[in-house]
Parts: sequence; structure tokens; C-alpha cells
Amino acid sequence: MTDLEQFPQDWQRALVIVAHPDDPEYGMGAAVAQWTAEGKEVSYVLATRGEAGIAGMAAEESGPLRSMEQQNACARVGVSDLVFLDHPDGRIEEGLALRRDFAREIRRARPDLVLTLNHRDEWGPGRWNSADHRAVGRAVLDAVGDADNDWIFPELLAEGLARHKVRWVAISSRSLPTLKKCRKPVSRKPWLPWLNTVNTSAPLAMRPWRSRPGSKRRW
Repeated sequence: MTDLEQFPQDWQRALVIVAHPDDPEYGMGAAVAQWTAEGKEVSYVLATRGEAGIAGMAAEESGPLRSMEQQNACARVGVSDLVFLDHPDGRIEEGLALRRDFAREIRRARPDLVLTLNHRDEWGPGRWNSADHRAVGRAVLDAVGDADNDWIFPELLAEGLARHKVRWVAISSRSLPTLKKCRKPVSRKPWLPWLNTVNTSAPLAMRPWRSRPGSKRRW
């Protein structure tokens, strides 16, 4: 990993945008715990409540359960700003509505750094990625530009949300992590500082997820 560039630390506010409850914990929870301990501000936006994610558990049960577990996980890593957008789990549609929702949250949180999950076809070698992950990741990349444009979603200006320029976008991926400075590529494989701490820090965030063991979770 010596050929990978250092992950930037010259930022104060980050926004994590993912599809489901527990996505942050499996992608970047250890880093979030480290950042908030250092005094940085991190907000979470989840497109769904994960109601279709547990085999054998009805959506009206699993949605509230996984939402509560995400709230508990946030408390453990120092995140107090958590938003659920209530898109349908497993049926997120990539398009203007999703981009608008994400652009709205970017303008509200006004982050220096936006983080999301793998938007590519494969989650890892030979493993097809979730349709929700693909839709959310791609929409996040578009929404970063949308948030800095007055005319794509002018209704956001009417809501009192001024345009905002994100400095950095990071994608957490098992196959090819990516970091880009907006409008200027930095590295195809940046060094992610939480890789050395994930084994000790991740269990802290994962403890609230009682629905996971033996639950046959789908995503």
C-alpha cells in the first residue's frame, strides 16, 4: 500500500450518503469514529430504512428495528445528525428524484467531504452489487455537481438552500477505493486511514446490530 496517496485530513465536515442501515458500519464506521473523536463533524443520510433486508421478518417490523439500530450505531461513533429519506428498500430508482433528495441534503449539511459506497456492477470479484448500492452511488456522484448548480433544481433555492461546492468525494469499495477532488482527479487508490483500525474500531459500531446474527439479511 506504499504507492497509495494519503487520505486528506484538511476538512471539518463530512456527509455519508448510503442506501441502507448498517451500510456505514461495513464501509467506513471505524473512520467515522476516529474523525469525530478528533472533533470533525459527520452526518449520515440513508436512502431507505432497510425494511426489505431481513428474510423472514415483515417490512413493518424490520424497518423500525433497523432504523433504531442505526441510531444506536450512530451514537457509538459520535454521529448525531441522521436522516432517513424513506425511499423503498430494494426498489430505489436512480433518477432526478433521488438526485434532488441528495442535492438537498448536501446543501443542508454543507460538507467538505462526501462519502458513499461502491456504485459499480460488482461488490467484489465475482459478486454482483446490490441494485440499491449502484443507484445510490451513481446518484451521489451526480448530486455533488447538482448541489453546486443554481439551475438544475431551482426549487432548492426556493427552499432557502444555497448552492454548495463539495471539495472531496470518496467511495468506499472492496475492489477499487476511489477519492476525487471535485473536478480534479487525485488518486485511483488513495490510502484509507481506517484500514489499520477497522479490526479494533468496527466492533464498537456493530454492537447495536442485533438483527444481523442469523437473520439472513439480504443487504
